[in-house]
Amino acid sequence: MGRIFTVELDGRVYRCRFCRTQLALAEDLISKSFHCRHGKAYLFNHAANISVGDEEERVLFSGMHTVADIFCCCCGQNVGWKYVAAQEKTQKYKEGKFVLERGRIADGTDLEFYVDAHPSSERE
Repeated sequence: MGRIFTVELDGRVYRCRFCRTQLALAEDLISKSFHCRHGKAYLFNHAANISVGDEEERVLFSGMHTVADIFCCCCGQNVGWKYVAAQEKTQKYKEGKFVLERGRIADGTDLEFYVDAHPSSERE
């Protein structure tokens, strides 16, 4: 398949909880008051080291939006979604922004207490 190249972010970062790949800078955080099916989510201006899935129409808490799921480029985990288009005028500010699900990301504080429960020889 080829080698995966990642962008190294400079500053306080949010990482993929599964493989620790850097995904977003804390300075790009817009809001911590978003929600997803699994709990809390954060809205960011930019995201890095992701791949973007297919666009689809989805009814979210704030109405109908065109979104695309986003995945960590290293481990392939779904980490959130990108807002492509909003139907309502009041939601247009979200277009082009990224939502990272809180349960799928970690910040520096979370990583200090990271425990790998699987010995490296037993990983699937």
